[in-house]
Formats: sequence, C-alpha cells, structure tokens
Amino acid sequence: MNKLFSLTDDELVGLYVEGNNRAFDVLIDKYQEKLYSYVYHIVKDAELANDIFQEAFIKAITTIKSGRYTAYGKFAAWITRIAHNLIIDYYRQEKSENLQSCDCEDYDVLNRKELCDETIEDGIIRNQIHSDIRKLIKSLPKSQQDVLLLRYYKDMSFKEIADITNVSINTALGRMRYAILNLRRLVEENDIVLTV
Repeated sequence: MNKLFSLTDDELVGLYVEGNNRAFDVLIDKYQEKLYSYVYHIVKDAELANDIFQEAFIKAITTIKSGRYTAYGKFAAWITRIAHNLIIDYYRQEKSENLQSCDCEDYDVLNRKELCDETIEDGIIRNQIHSDIRKLIKSLPKSQQDVLLLRYYKDMSFKEIADITNVSINTALGRMRYAILNLRRLVEENDIVLTV
C-alpha cells in the first residue's frame, strides 16, 4: 500500500479501474480531509457535510466504474466539483420544498400537515411502511443488509462501517449503492408505496 502513495491520481484511478480497490482507498485518504473541510465550510453542518462527502465519492466510483471518467491529472478538482454540485442540488431541493406562495387568501400557512399531530391512519400507514422496509431489507444479501443497517439505523460513517466489516471504504460504498439499487428494484417489482 505504501507504494500506492507514490503514484499519481491518474495512475491510482487506472489501478482502481483494473480492480485494485486499495488504489481508490489511497485517493480517499489523500482528499478526504480537504474535501470534507470544503463541504463543511459551505454547509456549516457536520452531518450534512458527511452525507455530501460520502455521496461525492459514491458518484466518483459510479462514474469511474462506468468508464466516463477522463483522466487529466485533475482528480482533486473533479471530486471537489462533484461535491460542489451536490451542495447546489441540496440547496435547490431545500429551496423548492420551502417555497410557499401566500398570494391565495384562503391559504393558511400554519395549516400544514407537518405541523399537525399524527392521525391514527397516518400511524398505521407509517407502521406498515416500516414493516415493508424491514421485509425488503431482509431480502437483500447479508453484506448489503449489514452496510444499510449500520449506516441508517446505527448512523455510522462509511469509514466506521469499513472498519467493522473488515472491508475497504470503497467496498462499503459499493455495497450501499447496490443495496439501494436493489431496494428500489424490489419496491418497483412489488408495487410498494413508501410514502404516507
């Protein structure tokens, strides 16, 4: 692994494409502090910064594995641009969710579902959704179940998950990606509605 640290970013990406997951771990090690600091400086929220940081590396993995990454010796700028775009997407989504027009006189800003107590029907639906999700998770391969449960139910970072499961961060990220893709497929195949 020490030999990998002497390679350029493009050489590391090339090795990763050839199947050397340790090469991508070196890239993460090289840029994780700088990238996380960049994201945190903008969003000012540790949890959100961590999510965006991890999503940036998931997108990087997806792009590289699909053969769409073009090596120009600018991996640091490229991964930073991915993170920046994710930040912009996050704020756009936040803005669109928070826009409320008060032009209509019969609209009461305080009469919103999220401000009301949960009804019995909402509780039943929520419990059914949780039950459906648990069944779907149980149908995943064990390695994907583990990563999903540790990430969403134990609120662990991918670094912590990698350490606990004795795999590379890259493998943990990949398992999460496949778990989510498999869950989406299962939801569609079984025509399950996961919203109240």
